[in-house]
Amino acid sequence: MAAFPMKESPQHSIDDFSSFLYQSHRPQGSIGGSSMGSRPGSSHGSRPGTPNYSRPGTAYSTLPFNSSTVALNPRNISNLALDNPRHQSGLGHHVESAPNSPREWHSFNPNEKKEPSPLANAGPPPGPPGGPPPDGGLTAWLQVLGGYCLFMNTWGIINAFGVFQSYYVEVLLKGTSNSTVSWIGTITSFLLCASPLLWGPIFDRGNIRILVICGSLSVVFGIMMTSLCTEYYQIILAQGICVGIGGGCTFLTATSILPTYFAKKRALAMGIAASGSSLGGIIYPIVFHTLQPKIGFGWSVRIIGLIALVTLTIPCLVMRPRGKPPPKKKLIDPAILKEVPFGIFNLATFFGFVGQYIPFFFIEQFAAAHGIANPFWMLIVLNAGSIPGRIVPSLIADRFFPPLIVLGACTGSATVLAFAWTAIQGSYVGLLIWALLYGFCAGAFVSLQGPCVASMTKDLRTIGTRFGINMFAGALGILIGSPVGGAIFPKSWPGAQAFCGATLLCSTISIAGTWYAWQRSKTQGMQKLDG
Repeated sequence: MAAFPMKESPQHSIDDFSSFLYQSHRPQGSIGGSSMGSRPGSSHGSRPGTPNYSRPGTAYSTLPFNSSTVALNPRNISNLALDNPRHQSGLGHHVESAPNSPREWHSFNPNEKKEPSPLANAGPPPGPPGGPPPDGGLTAWLQVLGGYCLFMNTWGIINAFGVFQSYYVEVLLKGTSNSTVSWIGTITSFLLCASPLLWGPIFDRGNIRILVICGSLSVVFGIMMTSLCTEYYQIILAQGICVGIGGGCTFLTATSILPTYFAKKRALAMGIAASGSSLGGIIYPIVFHTLQPKIGFGWSVRIIGLIALVTLTIPCLVMRPRGKPPPKKKLIDPAILKEVPFGIFNLATFFGFVGQYIPFFFIEQFAAAHGIANPFWMLIVLNAGSIPGRIVPSLIADRFFPPLIVLGACTGSATVLAFAWTAIQGSYVGLLIWALLYGFCAGAFVSLQGPCVASMTKDLRTIGTRFGINMFAGALGILIGSPVGGAIFPKSWPGAQAFCGATLLCSTISIAGTWYAWQRSKTQGMQKLDG
């Protein structure tokens, strides 16, 4: 083989490299009767009696070989190198070698169409529609603003339910048990988390505007109908079912659209958007608590509905998909359910939602039962603590630790605080500090769900379906947690508090199991690639 013409400079031209590949590629003997720069007696020159194996039109022409002969792209250069058996070691056995014997040369057909190399046609890994996330820009941050408003009118309404719980038990539905009344908020929460299982495939097909508009109209309509309710079943239909289904449409959009716009700042963007639920949990209880004694239940709820209408108009105007993905044959891919880390994480979500919202539903009644002044403001402090709890851990998850690690630390801290709740009896300052700390830790549980699911998603085109499955697991937890807590605490407040702590402990253990299974799956994947 001809020696590669090294130059003094470390930089070699494309012509030199192409000539090297060509010289190493051709068979021993003349090609088309031309010596191609060979000297007499050289192994690459023509010899008497050496048969001419070239034919007109073959790729091995006698034209000078330079950078203009082959298009300068990795596919062409790699194919030239891979065609030579001497360069095939370590590059895979799927490439056909060039003919090396006279018989092979006579049977060689350069016009024969061959299947392209799998490596040559390998496309980029599956990603979100529209290409890689821009991680910024006006349109991307408008999605965060839209998500903020959507969270305000979904989980913000759930976080504010404590003030409705107290009013229903004491005034509107007097004589109805706490456990029965809590089913109103439980149904709202359940449908908010369960219905995305149906809306996820719709999101994955690019129909975001439909989900946002229909969901917003359903939420506003349900709140307005609640203002006319006087019976338990009416409130179930309006505040429970109508608000819950509409909230599911908007909540799924808020969590699923942001990963397509952000990668490096994903957790921070989702944390900022999720903090809208804390704002709703502050504004809506204050509005109802302040206005209800003055203008009555009906108009207080209607004003809440008008606030929701104005704020939900923003996402209807600004939220848009980055690109419409190709249609999928299956609405839900069964392979998603077979992923072990994702399955364990769904278990963690289930246990977390069983216990997390017990304080949000009952802290006001706990404070009143223990003679603590201003019990209403404990709910406000709880929601105020969750504002930094949704942003700060998300920022840490972007810059320092993976989302699963941060989520495990915050959930573990919430577990300790839930058990510590049993030690607080009649201390106003003690309950105030506890509510602030628990709100911080509980806020991270909601805001980091999205980044955790996205970090385990290999194909972001299925992100809506994955969020839907994960939130359905959370919906089952909510369906159990608040009614059970409401049934326990009239007889034993420590029992309800211990139940809250035990379920959060199970969630923390499941998050640790998710991390272990995820790391193990990545290690096995690398081993398969190496093999």
